[in-house]
Amino acid sequence: MDAIVLDHPLVHHKLTLARDRKTPGSLFRQLIEELGLLLAVESTRDLPIISIVVETPLERTQGSSLIPLDPVLVPVLRAGLGLLPSFLQLLPTAKVGHLGLYRDHDSLVPVPYYRNFPPLLEERPVFVLDPMLATGGSASEAVRQLKVAGARKITLASVLAAPEGIAKLQEDHPDLRMVIAAVDRQLNERGYILPGLGDAGDRIFGTA
Repeated sequence: MDAIVLDHPLVHHKLTLARDRKTPGSLFRQLIEELGLLLAVESTRDLPIISIVVETPLERTQGSSLIPLDPVLVPVLRAGLGLLPSFLQLLPTAKVGHLGLYRDHDSLVPVPYYRNFPPLLEERPVFVLDPMLATGGSASEAVRQLKVAGARKITLASVLAAPEGIAKLQEDHPDLRMVIAAVDRQLNERGYILPGLGDAGDRIFGTA
């Protein structure tokens, strides 16, 4: 499945500010949340709805409502937490799972350390939140673990992606839906996105 890449003036503007190494951590965090809102709008475009009847102050009319079974948000710890407030703003009743993965800096292989998912994954739309899709290893492992747990309809939301990461996910999970704010040029020898914006987790949480 082809990745959906946002093409919007606000995305370009906010991403440029986020890239700037002089942008302070508080503003960077805000920019990631604002980009997350734009990602959330596009990511939820295919949420299933049902028809309902409502009474306006003037008359009865036909409307639409999300299905009663809430979607699931799964931020990949820890950088994925930066996108969680944005998605919860649009989906306040969503269930939240957590998946802890870190990338071994020598092998670049994702190492899982924590997992906690809500029930009934097989019946819910699931959104994986991972701001940086670099090698694709962590995101692929996250999707794999969700599938093993029963998830069937999965969307990955990322702020930045490298072509290498997109290609890996398309190979490993051809059924995965990807919504990405922007695609950068390539990875460097350490597996970081170029031109990128640095380590999103470090900049969000001030641990650089």
